[in-house]
Amino acid sequence: MPSTTNASSGRQSGKKKGRRARLIVIVLVLAVVAGIGYGAYWSVDGVRASMPQTTGSVDMDGLDGPVQVKRDGYGIPQIYASSDEDLFMAQGYVQAQDRFYEMDVRRHTTSGRLSEMFGKSQVKTDEFLRTLGWHRVAQEEYESKLSPETKKYLQAYAKGVNAYLAGKSGKEISAEYVALGFENDYKPQKWTPVDSVAWLKAMAWDLRGNMQDEIDRSLMTSRLGPQQIKDLYPAYPYDRNKPIVQEGAYNSATKSYDPAASAGDAQSTGGAAGTGLTGGTQAPSDLQSQLGGVADVLDQIPDSAGLGPNGNGIGSNSWVVSGDHTITGKPLLANDPHLAPQLPSVWYQMGLHCTSVSSKCQYDVSGYTFAGMPGVIIGHNGKISWGLTNSGADVTDLYLERFNGDGYTYDDKTVPFKTRKEVIKVAGGSDKTITVRETNNGPLVSDRNDELVKVGKKATVDATAPDRGDGYGVALRWTALTPGNTMDAVFEIDRAQNWSDFRKAAADFQVPSQNLTYADTEGHIGYQLPGRIPIRGEGNGSLPSPGWDSKYRWTGFIKQAELPYEYDPKRGYIVTANQAVVDEDYPYTLTTDWGYGTRSQRITDLIESKIKDGGKISTDDMRTMQMDNSSEIAKLLVPYLLKIDVKDKDVREAQQLLENWDYTQNPDSAAAAYFNSVWRNILKLAFGNKLPKELRVKGQCLSVTPVDTTGPADEDRKVRECGERDADSAQPDGGDRWFQVVRTILKDQKSEWWQAPKTRTDKASVNRDQLFGRALKDARWDLTAKLGKDIDTWSWGRLHKLELKNQTLGTAGPGWLQYVLNRGPWKLGGGEAAVNATGWNAAGGYGVNWVPSMRMVVNLDDLDKSKWINLTGASGHTFSSHYTDQTDKWIKGELLPWHFTDKAVGDNTSDTLVLKP
Repeated sequence: MPSTTNASSGRQSGKKKGRRARLIVIVLVLAVVAGIGYGAYWSVDGVRASMPQTTGSVDMDGLDGPVQVKRDGYGIPQIYASSDEDLFMAQGYVQAQDRFYEMDVRRHTTSGRLSEMFGKSQVKTDEFLRTLGWHRVAQEEYESKLSPETKKYLQAYAKGVNAYLAGKSGKEISAEYVALGFENDYKPQKWTPVDSVAWLKAMAWDLRGNMQDEIDRSLMTSRLGPQQIKDLYPAYPYDRNKPIVQEGAYNSATKSYDPAASAGDAQSTGGAAGTGLTGGTQAPSDLQSQLGGVADVLDQIPDSAGLGPNGNGIGSNSWVVSGDHTITGKPLLANDPHLAPQLPSVWYQMGLHCTSVSSKCQYDVSGYTFAGMPGVIIGHNGKISWGLTNSGADVTDLYLERFNGDGYTYDDKTVPFKTRKEVIKVAGGSDKTITVRETNNGPLVSDRNDELVKVGKKATVDATAPDRGDGYGVALRWTALTPGNTMDAVFEIDRAQNWSDFRKAAADFQVPSQNLTYADTEGHIGYQLPGRIPIRGEGNGSLPSPGWDSKYRWTGFIKQAELPYEYDPKRGYIVTANQAVVDEDYPYTLTTDWGYGTRSQRITDLIESKIKDGGKISTDDMRTMQMDNSSEIAKLLVPYLLKIDVKDKDVREAQQLLENWDYTQNPDSAAAAYFNSVWRNILKLAFGNKLPKELRVKGQCLSVTPVDTTGPADEDRKVRECGERDADSAQPDGGDRWFQVVRTILKDQKSEWWQAPKTRTDKASVNRDQLFGRALKDARWDLTAKLGKDIDTWSWGRLHKLELKNQTLGTAGPGWLQYVLNRGPWKLGGGEAAVNATGWNAAGGYGVNWVPSMRMVVNLDDLDKSKWINLTGASGHTFSSHYTDQTDKWIKGELLPWHFTDKAVGDNTSDTLVLKP
């Protein structure tokens, strides 16, 4: 159980944490003495210069009145001001104190200017980001879409950031600038409101939906037939895993979603059908190369928001339980977004408090936000609380474009490209100028791969397609590239006082589309799907569409009144964990690629088991659920694995680990280690070795036989192919889509998927049990190589490790610098599609590549009894005691007290800084 932290214990804790800071200083001094440098030498002075001031007072031009910044023993700031502008100006100042280097890298990312900081290695990334034009769209939003009030807040925030930067050299801002050689001559450009707005594009990019699946399905057609691809993307299991919205129905007469209606009232018009790919079966050969190239570019895009490995595997849990089922009699709300691990954490905890809430100063809110953006993204105010999970709505479509000279074909006419020049400045090198081309569907992302300038020369398309001319390109249509006003929604939610206010605010939450959970102090709970979600003509977005045919254009967006929501459902709880939002009667296609509901159903089962027979749920019960490590795929497969007759005594010894195992993936579990290796090898033998090279792990080479669905495989036709995809995004990744794939064929002993060719050490597998036997053996020797022959020394945590890395120099700097900036490894429990979703990619290895990036439980009966934790800490300074001071508690599943009221904050304040006009 986490204990409360008072000012005294916070100071003691700070002394212990300070030992790490002193060690880092020693390391840096030794590095200097040894003559080791990276751009410029670090010194004790250089290390200490950027430590932010957290006590005393600072004069700050532009404030109307004094502002107090109170920090607890973990350095988490609570800001108190008497006007909105002062509040957000102080927020900018404080975030810049703790995280400006992170903010600076982010704005260079969103504006496609990473090469200015890191040189020619980032030119390709900048080319792609300039092609998408995040910063340009953000500029349009700021100029023409946002409310005057929001602009005022953004301006105040920027003023606060710039007040902190004024007169500071690189070494006075962050030690990373010293390492980059920017110690004294670096003068950061002023922060602008557009820099904050552009950050929403990075969020949206990492939460963009099924774009990777769209590419993968197309790439699969080079080796797999239509039915085989369908096998690998099975239908959502509505009969087993419930959708988010279970009450209500869509009413076509009123064109609205009615949460009180019965399912029989729904009048479904049916989701849009069609494959979207010309011909609907076999992709053109040049398209394989084209989409493979696009996939390569996507792999190179930085995990800018820290939100997931290039947009894949993004998940999150959030659930809310009404007071009917809680100990307090008021709702409890839990949230833990599953994002890529990042140091510092992508989240920044803080509170924004008006000393007296009025029309002049409207905010009293606390929660998680992003460094570089004003307001609070997830959290609570004095009346309501809310959480976010990714809805998975399909808001991107790839379009094949037929080129014709300096234009493209659209409805049998040639339309000129819309073009613009972009100049990329390169540190230590020459500028590079690129031309961005756009069609009426969006930017040509295929232009960003040198090998794909001329494409489509050998395309095989049906008779309705236009002449190939100079070939096909690939354009991206994405909702985030249309200017909107999502930034307005952030502030509207922060000051919402009830369900009506909340839904009104959600209407402006356009991109990215998120599941919004809700609870309030009056006892109500709710759910709203917001977002700008397209309505398609032909096609359903599951495969690239023909851009030359207007029938495949988007025809509009689903109106908010038609989007699903629930309010005080009879069951008394709502669970969102990336499963289907609604059932099959809903008339619009939200996506063809839901998460398959493994986590959501496990959470539902845990809630149901707790409240049956009148049981009540506590805050600690919610925390315990967040740490649930149960493996649902193990529950399915282990009974089959134990029936395999194993002759080899060493393999049999490992198989016995699965006997009497409770399917819990604790870090010290040998059974969890062995099962997950067996699962990985089942996937490899049954599916991975049959996928095209574009989907397999880079550098893993196989002698493969082209798949022939009309007859037996011809062993003489084998060719050697090497994988081409980064390990974090390769397939089969082992997520719950693959759970469903295996579940669907599990009882068919002779499914073609269980067939695997012979090797030098194994006979060919012709049925399920033979393949399972091979996987049991391969897993035994895989773990022997990694963990040793003695199974008593095996544990899941030894395989499943978390390393926290600085997102720039922590991955690309010299070894000593990485030691200074990075932390870990830690041995973790949990796993893929567990509630405690410490994700790993089964194709790439066992290492952790996404995590619950924060956890929170909000108590709507007494907000001061709410709990929260961050993955790392408040500070982005590697020498700060608050760099990773929450990580050990996060590892253990502990939560910190979340102080909100003036008294609770005051009683737990360690440092107070006064910003004076």
